[in-house]
Amino acid sequence: MTALPPITKAYIGCLNCGGGEMRSGKLPDGTPCIKASMRTRIYDDFGGWFIRAGNETIYDPPRDMEFDAYPTLQRFENMARKAPGRDWQAILMLPLRGATYQRQGRNLWVLVESNRGFA
Repeated sequence: MTALPPITKAYIGCLNCGGGEMRSGKLPDGTPCIKASMRTRIYDDFGGWFIRAGNETIYDPPRDMEFDAYPTLQRFENMARKAPGRDWQAILMLPLRGATYQRQGRNLWVLVESNRGFA
């Protein structure tokens, strides 16, 4: 797995698209980064998240669940700890904002892409 460089200026989109998962962080070498909270719900509705490890989609959430029933990023962090050599990514696609977080260490999912979404 190749660690991608962190993005430190995220595109937020609008107040509804938020960025609520974003936290300030640092890479092991002290480089500032934006990381995802382990409490982030991996949901799908009108846009949402999915989890990839390498070229494999690990989780593509169903649309018919209550928000609190969706798993958190912590569930996938626990899976990634058992396969740390894979390129784990949490990918968000919303109408006015998109983001990709790459796992770069224990509980460290780093923002490596930020975009304007799909609308």
